[in-house]
Amino acid sequence: MNTLKAETRDRAIKAKRLRREGYVTGNVFGREIEGSIPVKIHKQELERVLKTSGKGSQLLLNVDGRSMNVLVKEIAYNAMKRQVEEIDFQALVSGEKVNSVAEVVLLNHEKVSEGVLQQLLEEIHYRALPSALVEKVEIDVGNLRVGDSIHVKDLEIAKDTEIELLTDPEAMVVTVSEVHSQAAEETEEEGASTEA
Repeated sequence: MNTLKAETRDRAIKAKRLRREGYVTGNVFGREIEGSIPVKIHKQELERVLKTSGKGSQLLLNVDGRSMNVLVKEIAYNAMKRQVEEIDFQALVSGEKVNSVAEVVLLNHEKVSEGVLQQLLEEIHYRALPSALVEKVEIDVGNLRVGDSIHVKDLEIAKDTEIELLTDPEAMVVTVSEVHSQAAEETEEEGASTEA
């Protein structure tokens, strides 16, 4: 499990100023925390951790020397500046279920030679105890053909008895559809208009 260092943030100091000083602001909340704990994290430290962890990841957050088992709940990303501006954590309590997300990762998509591979879900929402949390759901799509699709109910996460799915089990995650070329469509449309 990744460890991330953070410091308690003084609410009087504006987030904008802290960002200029090389920090990312955030909050830690949870059942055993009154209100929330405002934190600041060195930007480089956070970027290092986010290379392997993301929303739905479990981390060990060290706030002023106190270690907490947390879940990354939200990441506010500024696309223009290409940087994380805000991050929220939920402190985990052993024996208490939490809502989380697992990122959908497609493997071997370069092997799909016929048709167009479409990913319809980026993440799967679920509820589980901290011990059963899942960060990623990997799907090997290398053998999929035109007309094939994979639904949430087909995935390992749906078969895990310790996980309560919040995303509809019938929801389609990935599908391979036929390639429609522009020229073929135009010819069909012309044929239809002459018949009319």
